[in-house]
Amino acid sequence: MIALSLAEIAAVVGGQTHDIPDPSVEVTGAVVRDSREVEPGSLFVAFAGERVDGHDFAHAVVEAGAVAVLASRPVGVPAIVVDDVQTALGALARHVVRRLGATLVALTGSAGKTSTKDLIAQVLQREAPTVWTPGSLNNEIGLPLTALSATADTRFLVLEMGARGIGHIRYLADLTPPKVGLVLNVGSAHIGEFGGREQIAQAKGELVESLPEDGTAVLNADDPLVRAMASRTKAKVILFGESGEADVRAENVRLTDNGQPAFRLHTPSGASDVTMRLYGEHHVSNALAAAAVAHVLGMSAAEIATALSEAGSLSRWRMEVTERPDGVTIVNDAYNANPESMRAALRALAAMGKASQAKGGRTWAVLGKMAELGDEALAEHDAVGRLAVRLNVGKLVAVGGREASWLQLGAYNEGSWGEESVHVSDAQAAIDLLRSELRPGDVVLVKASRSVGLESVAQALVETGAEGEVSAR
Repeated sequence: MIALSLAEIAAVVGGQTHDIPDPSVEVTGAVVRDSREVEPGSLFVAFAGERVDGHDFAHAVVEAGAVAVLASRPVGVPAIVVDDVQTALGALARHVVRRLGATLVALTGSAGKTSTKDLIAQVLQREAPTVWTPGSLNNEIGLPLTALSATADTRFLVLEMGARGIGHIRYLADLTPPKVGLVLNVGSAHIGEFGGREQIAQAKGELVESLPEDGTAVLNADDPLVRAMASRTKAKVILFGESGEADVRAENVRLTDNGQPAFRLHTPSGASDVTMRLYGEHHVSNALAAAAVAHVLGMSAAEIATALSEAGSLSRWRMEVTERPDGVTIVNDAYNANPESMRAALRALAAMGKASQAKGGRTWAVLGKMAELGDEALAEHDAVGRLAVRLNVGKLVAVGGREASWLQLGAYNEGSWGEESVHVSDAQAAIDLLRSELRPGDVVLVKASRSVGLESVAQALVETGAEGEVSAR
């Protein structure tokens, strides 16, 4: 964070100083909520959770080098005490962002936010110092913490914004007002909470409504609900997508033998070829979104194409591909799942499996529950099971309870007979099955909502049968 005195922080957040002998002392280190991340000069933010109360760590973090604690009560060590820690954290982030002078890029969407954010960060980082949201810390706590990690030399601040209801993105955009706002898509993620895709579009569109007149809204030309958001902003609008009307578009889209997308990138500043290191055709849209943001911020088509071709995955468990020494390939996409991302992952698996199938390898889809789908849950799980069959996935392993049975039922009704699909009770049962049946050349996709915990399946499979070090691609 940029250096601020404890007195200035207290004034910004409306707090009272307690046990601070010298209010002119500055916070020069990171602002953190995890006591394990404290470093000399840190400000520790004490949240009181259901299981853990950060106030209990106050003495330990000061001993570790924190100059003070942002707390809701006195803690016997230097502290700034406020009525509400979350509100105070947001106020501090707003103050720091206004002093930074960095260009803020914010993005939202139902699917692909984190992967696209990682691409934008890697492209912009080649141009100037860039700070971005780590992982999926895109809520009212993670977003201000990310903003506070920026320093005086930060030129670009890339912030992912999530929402579980109307008003959430408006609140986040007020904390960190963006200059460039990107909306990727409107899908089915959290549809059970929102009540419908129109309500999701209403919430996501709050981002473009927050933009200033001299800002830019980057919108998906291929998604009608996103494209319609152009009427909700006073900012300039730039479209990305495969549509011929898109300002930033892809032509000659194809997949390599390994399932990696390649295409000809067109921007208003020129055209250049891209071959990505990521897996799956769905990353073309993500790449175009990143390219559109980079174009708005002054990069050439050639610079963007080079950066996209060299970019990898920065976040764990998102199409994380590992080839075991015995020739089995594990695709760990277990961080989260919704109908759109599930379909994209299955298509990526089918593409990756073509080369292995020619050599006798098989494709496996180890799938679990997609959460928060409300009344759409049965139909969406059934549809995913059917798609696995249509894509000629060799074997579907549905893991879990009711939703897993719906996945298998969809596959069965689409024509999957015999041993082509199987329903197992839990992750350990899936591990046991796969350990006994996998053979060299097989490609295994593991995907479900985060609450299912299927990353344990992928991790166990990576470790199984390794003779020496595992080689991650």
